[in-house]
Amino acid sequence: MAEADRLPSFGGGSLDDPTLTAALKTLELTVRRKLDGVLQGDHLGLIPGPGSEPGEARPYQPGDDVRRMDWSVTARTTHPHVRQMVADRELETWLVVDMSASLDFGTTGGTKRDLAVAACSAIVHLTLGGGNRIGAIVATGDHIVRVPARSGRPHAMSLLATIASTRRSSEGVRGDLAGAVDALRRPQRRRGLAVVVSDFLGPIDWDRPLRAVAGHHEVLGVEVLDPRDLELPAVGEIILRDAESGQVRELTVTEKVRTDYARAAAAHQADVHRVLRTCGAPTMSLRTDRDWIADVVRFVARRRRGLHAGAVAGAAR
Repeated sequence: MAEADRLPSFGGGSLDDPTLTAALKTLELTVRRKLDGVLQGDHLGLIPGPGSEPGEARPYQPGDDVRRMDWSVTARTTHPHVRQMVADRELETWLVVDMSASLDFGTTGGTKRDLAVAACSAIVHLTLGGGNRIGAIVATGDHIVRVPARSGRPHAMSLLATIASTRRSSEGVRGDLAGAVDALRRPQRRRGLAVVVSDFLGPIDWDRPLRAVAGHHEVLGVEVLDPRDLELPAVGEIILRDAESGQVRELTVTEKVRTDYARAAAAHQADVHRVLRTCGAPTMSLRTDRDWIADVVRFVARRRRGLHAGAVAGAAR
């Protein structure tokens, strides 16, 4: 990872902290420099917008959203068709950001909290412009911070500063991702894009509210992880502390413990990805030990190649 692309540390500063402001400006420059090269057109974003009016129908392709099935054309032709949508010219994006205590952890280039802020900055840059609005719901476990959806760069920078400066939860408080996702449903908001940023650790109790949100919005999951979330190093005797409950446990890290831990972590991650897929949500995975901005670029490029391939296949038939 290049030195210029390392995660800035936000350190939980206050809104008027000059260090926080400088870190956000550095982050903005990094995002702009890396992402402007993959942005071609103002209205082709991270995932296809829900659209304000229907476009042409095309034959169904594996991976298409079944919610876009055009049943009248399907019945008439006896072959499944989906209805392509004309991109909305004013997209409303909502960030649901998990800032529970488990994100105040990192063993390499920064903390997961810093990575979550960086991911939000990339999402803002990819969706803002052309009158698009962006808002946020930030949850720590014991309180929720709401930032109303507005347009413009000053609002976007203020939103990112609010996310970065949201105070940590109280000792012993568990995160509440389910409550944060559910908060997006009330009050009812116009159809748009919902982006859930979290490490998705802990019980998968957020699936039902996310399905309800996915019935009205396009959904994107952004997974932020540290390598220690997935595997333990061979360090022998260690003392572990649960960041949310405060529980402390002494452990001898043997090869069996490492294997069992890695297997359980991989199984949980697979379950998270499966649940997100059932909600129609693609997953962008970011890690503190990788070049996060390169991962964002690859994700956007894959999504756009997939959309273009689907459109070309439909036109060819």
